[in-house]
Amino acid sequence: MRTIHRFTLAGAAAFSLALLPGPANATPSSGVSATVLAQTSAGGKDYILREITIQPGGSTGWHYHDGTLYGVVKQGTLTRTESDCTTNHTHNAGSTIVEPSGADHVHIGRNLGTTSVVLDVFYVNPAGSPLAEDAANPGCTFQ
Repeated sequence: MRTIHRFTLAGAAAFSLALLPGPANATPSSGVSATVLAQTSAGGKDYILREITIQPGGSTGWHYHDGTLYGVVKQGTLTRTESDCTTNHTHNAGSTIVEPSGADHVHIGRNLGTTSVVLDVFYVNPAGSPLAEDAANPGCTFQ
């Protein structure tokens, strides 16, 4: 009888977990590495400076930010696509990037070139929030 009870509990737990929202639809990054260069907090905000490298063929995965992001492309060419699938921004070395906050600003950054993309990125986030929130692909396909 105890064995049946354990299986029933395990099945109920598994079913309950399946109903919880999860990252199943998230699109993970690939070929991306990052190093925190500086970090501080003040006035309910986190200020974080990172160097991000995206290898050729790599991408950030679909995501958005809870705060505003400011960036400079140090090397390579970054292609950003917004959730409407048609708005592409190409950022070459020396160009700047501003990404607004909020779930209505889902985007992906890709390295379509043959050299690494290197970015210096400054995040101004609500204190304690993640640097990025994963999002599902809004239905975009890339050639």
